[in-house]
Amino acid sequence: MTQQVIVKNPKMYAFVLMISGFMGLFSETALNMALTDIMQDFQVPAATVQWLTTGYLLVMACLVPASSYLIKWFNTKSLVITGILLSLAGVLIGAVAPNFGVLLFGRIIQALGTGMLLPIMMTVLMFIFPVEKRGAIMGIMGLVITAGPALGPTLSGIIISALSWHFIFWISAMLYIVVLILAFWRVENVGEITRPKIDIISIFLSTIAFAGLVFALSTMAEAAVTNVIVWLPLAIGIVSLVTFIIRQFKLESPMLNLNVFKYPMFVLGAVMVFVTILCVLSTGILLPLYLKGALLYSAVIAGLILLPGNAVNLVLSPVIGSLFDRFGARYFGIIGFFCILVAAIIFAVIISASTPVWAIILTFMILFAGISLVMMPAQTNALNQLPRALYADGSATITTLIQVGGSASTALSITLYTASMNMFMKGHAHTTNEVAIAHSVQYVFYFIIGLAMIGLICACFVKKPKAI
Repeated sequence: MTQQVIVKNPKMYAFVLMISGFMGLFSETALNMALTDIMQDFQVPAATVQWLTTGYLLVMACLVPASSYLIKWFNTKSLVITGILLSLAGVLIGAVAPNFGVLLFGRIIQALGTGMLLPIMMTVLMFIFPVEKRGAIMGIMGLVITAGPALGPTLSGIIISALSWHFIFWISAMLYIVVLILAFWRVENVGEITRPKIDIISIFLSTIAFAGLVFALSTMAEAAVTNVIVWLPLAIGIVSLVTFIIRQFKLESPMLNLNVFKYPMFVLGAVMVFVTILCVLSTGILLPLYLKGALLYSAVIAGLILLPGNAVNLVLSPVIGSLFDRFGARYFGIIGFFCILVAAIIFAVIISASTPVWAIILTFMILFAGISLVMMPAQTNALNQLPRALYADGSATITTLIQVGGSASTALSITLYTASMNMFMKGHAHTTNEVAIAHSVQYVFYFIIGLAMIGLICACFVKKPKAI
């Protein structure tokens, strides 16, 4: 049995980390509803304003793989406080930004803080809670990971309609200040500082690899794969990633210990987490487009329509976490992906320009029930497979997959949506815009059906790992 690290108040420690993580993930999508307002305020085009989201994802994708070095070189309390301070500085810069350049700079600073906090959160929770109690706490962490980006557009839409986009940053700043005070009070040092040799080449390769992949995937949503702005960074990213992987196996002290992939249950869990993130964020992009473009609801109403699904996630995640400690991950994965599959099939059948809103709400609730059943059990079961020495590497690997999955879901969903829209308009030149949008969103749900089937197959092979 893996030895637990004893801290004075593990629940408060977990609370500090989770609120910090939630704020960072919330910020990934929080500005999506404000992009048109920012375009008007700073007189920038759509292609430029998208960098507020793309740049945030890029910085996180570059920093997260290197986080396994950070936790081996610096004490935990310093890293947590530094991450919160960077996040706080970033949102304060964003709140008072006089122009777009300063706003983008603030987003980059906040992304640095979030990129530090997320893998630390996952690693520390593995240290301070014993295996038999991890389920409940990791259930709440699963809620943080899924609810943060899912609630971003909803909550920010309400804030923007009542106040202005600046208050997204001001409200975030107030929360970060509270969390910072708690961090000084409750965060303790855990883990062992080993100070392995830092391989600059590995840092360079991972930065180029994940920056190239995330940039290409994000750009793919607006440009064809044959466009040099897509295929060149994609090719550079893939080559750099392959070189990075080969190098890790040759180093005595690798930057990211890829031996985590020698554990079958870790691999299965990582794949299931990646597929789940694709389903979550693809749906999170598609349904607001559909509700606003086809059913003609306002941004606030569209956000409120999606709230019951997020409420299901809020209620179920801690419950599933507690039950996980008793029943393990396999059954949750099978039932969860079955729910996702059923919801995706229903969406693919019922979506039209006149679908009743109650059907959308109920189906979205089924989808999020499935996501709640999958996310935490898959992730916890994967990390439980690893020995303590690999916790930081396993956490960094899964967090990186989540970030790449976030970019991939945006790119793939919008690419399929746009392609379907173009094909439909060619064959139906006189159709209304609402009908075309509904058809295109409906088409992309066939992609989500395929993802759910892949996840369901993976879930059938999950086993509870032996204690290490």
